[in-house]
Order: sequence, then C-alpha cells, then structure tokens
Amino acid sequence: MAPTAKKATTSKDKSYEGFTEDERGAMKERARELKSSARGGKVDDEAAVLEKIAELPDAERAMAERIHELVKASAPELKPKLWYGMPAYYKAGKNVCFFQSAGKFKARYSTFGFNDPANLDDGAMWPTSYALTKLTPAVEKQLTTLIKKAVS
Repeated sequence: MAPTAKKATTSKDKSYEGFTEDERGAMKERARELKSSARGGKVDDEAAVLEKIAELPDAERAMAERIHELVKASAPELKPKLWYGMPAYYKAGKNVCFFQSAGKFKARYSTFGFNDPANLDDGAMWPTSYALTKLTPAVEKQLTTLIKKAVS
C-alpha cells in the first residue's frame, strides 16, 4: 500500500483551541500589572481601576461604578487594584473579589466573582461567581451581603 500524501495545511484549515485574542490581551495586561508592581513604582491603584471602568461600554460602566461604590462602602478594608485589566479588590495583598465585564471577553453577561481568600465556604460546594445582567436594589443587597461575608 502506498502512503497517502499529506494535504498542505493552511491557516484557514487550522482550528486553534488555545487562548483567544481577548484572553491573550488580558494576560498581557496582567503581566504589565505585575511588572509595574514589582518595580516598586508608586501606582495609584484606585485611579487605575477607575480609569479602566471609564473605558467600559455605558451599561457595563454604570454597573462597574456601582459595584465599586458597594465594595468601598461595605468593605473599606478592601483595596482596589487591576487584575487582568479588570477591577478587583484586595485584602492583605490577596485578591478577594473582582468584576469582569461581558464585553472584554465577548461573554453573555458580566460577572462578579470571588477568589480563595473570600470567606464564603459553605459545605462541600458553593458559588464563586455570579452572572450580572443589571443591578437592582435586591441584587445590590445580595452583593453587599456577600462582600461583607467574604471579608469577615
């Protein structure tokens, strides 16, 4: 049996299942954040967070601004800082919670999430991020409760 000839592969034929362009962009932003922090340069982290929030599309910007206010009011010990180019809130140098816009990763909805330092453990399983389509008074109350519990 004769060996079969391999078809030349073009870039159109290739299916790459790695990181998307947006994900690579977020990783580059994170690398810049870490380099800036490692240099010891004085960075106004809150100003950087507010600047990123200002760049968001209108609906997401309003949501991120309100979440920023909720975090500051309910857990003033959390310090704002960028994390993968998105607003995040740190305690003792550890990322407790973060906002992720839908537009940045072309997702269906924005999310507010928590990382390991958050004190949200509840049994063998619990949610660590929440889909947000809009902020209502009830949603704001839930977020405030979660943020307070996360830093308790």
